[in-house]
Amino acid sequence: MIVRDRPGLLRLFFILRGSIILRILPQVLVILALSILVVWVRGSHPGWAPAFNGAPFALLGIALSVFLGFRNNACYDRWWEARKDWGQLLTTVRDLGRQTLILERDGHEEREPRAARRQLLRLAMAFGHACVCHLRPGGDMTKPRRFLSASQLAGFEASRNRPDYLLRQMGQVLADLLADGHLSDIQYGVLDGTLGRMSAVLAACERIRNTPVPFAYTLLLHRTAYLFCFLLPFGFADVLHWGTPVITALVAYTFFGLDALGDELEDPFGTQANALPIEALADTMEINLREALGETDLPPLPQPKAHVLM
Repeated sequence: MIVRDRPGLLRLFFILRGSIILRILPQVLVILALSILVVWVRGSHPGWAPAFNGAPFALLGIALSVFLGFRNNACYDRWWEARKDWGQLLTTVRDLGRQTLILERDGHEEREPRAARRQLLRLAMAFGHACVCHLRPGGDMTKPRRFLSASQLAGFEASRNRPDYLLRQMGQVLADLLADGHLSDIQYGVLDGTLGRMSAVLAACERIRNTPVPFAYTLLLHRTAYLFCFLLPFGFADVLHWGTPVITALVAYTFFGLDALGDELEDPFGTQANALPIEALADTMEINLREALGETDLPPLPQPKAHVLM
């Protein structure tokens, strides 16, 4: 995710990081070159290049703009819903750190409840990092492995849904505490409800990742945007003359840029510059839970690198 101050007027035109321009530059340059060629041909050899009335392009441009706005709104809704889900996960693991203080209450003579609390919170740390690897293939798997015992690690590696495996391990810890009389039914219900909210966030993120925007919308938009931009020079070469390359390049930048931005927002868990910083959020969860366990030697909170927080 891009994290930076709002640039001034002059810097606004020279920022590349997160601006989509590098991704769509080849398409824009092709449209620019085509426009120059069409204007030159229409001026030197009028019969070689077809000419169209520019009026239909205005109508098509309005329709394409509306369609682009619809798709980008749908993609942004996915991005924002994913951000709210991860915000809910961060809140829930903090709740878990606070709720499990019942296992550290004064008068506990047995070490088992305190050890169980530490195990629960370490599994919650692993859960956050495992979610990153689950939603963003290629993530750093060493992060969740650090918090698992040898027996847990074997089951973790064999599982097809590793975050869900960690939730089951946390549920087993709570079940053992209930069976041993260290938790009342009410306390168990509260803690199990917290695990349920973590599971709900995982399922919501899986739904977003595994259900893209219908391909028909994307295909139709790509086709229409490319056809519109490629035909635009033929409609305005006789009207704008050498101003045509500038105008068509600007239109291509706008349409192709919105299209590319929609592609990035459609996958909020990806590795693009505009994707969500889920790795940073998982690191923040780990720091919060380690602090809840009383640790003082904590790493600094994640910071953006080159204005990008991953």
